[in-house]
Amino acid sequence: MTTAPLPQDPHRGQPVLAAGAPLDKAKGAMLMVHGRGASAEDILGLALELRHTDFAYLAPQAADNAWYPYRFMEPMERNEPWLSSALDKLASILGQIAVAGIPAEQTLILGFSQGACLSLEFGARHARRYGGLVGLSGGLIGPDATPRDYPGSLGGTPVFLGCSNVDPHIPQARVDETAAVLRALGGEVSERIYPNMAHTVNRDELQAVREIMDTLVK
Repeated sequence: MTTAPLPQDPHRGQPVLAAGAPLDKAKGAMLMVHGRGASAEDILGLALELRHTDFAYLAPQAADNAWYPYRFMEPMERNEPWLSSALDKLASILGQIAVAGIPAEQTLILGFSQGACLSLEFGARHARRYGGLVGLSGGLIGPDATPRDYPGSLGGTPVFLGCSNVDPHIPQARVDETAAVLRALGGEVSERIYPNMAHTVNRDELQAVREIMDTLVK
């Protein structure tokens, strides 16, 4: 019995859902990245909570509802080619946003859970001044002692990291490490650890994101 070869770019061609203002009329944009087992539609639901109708919200859909198959702290090669495909997908959407006339400085990248890990890893690998970088229950990808010698600079990008101290998927130590790495890259990092919170998004986190968005449209 033969099996079909693994696609080398599994997320290519996956749909991208949109909400909020049209790109050509928006004051800013947000790339929203869903978690494992969730969907683009799920993460777009946060747009209503963020209450910025002058933003364009774009949410890509992962193939089979997962950006990569194994835990984010596994060796990176185990999660290939899904990881590289997912990072390329984010780069492609950011390119579309830029072509529409919204610069990176007016664009936020936000992810939850597996999507937060992907978003933060993308921001570190492609460090530049963004409108904001938000990781809700996530951290940089790779096992402990992964080299974090990323090139470039975040140039004062507002970075928000929120997570529980007992999250079943994201060790607090990895959130702390991520905060330190992104500060070293020039990010203005706010890290908030919530005691005994479930693996979810809370109102304080949403308010922190709204405040970053408020600053961009002033």
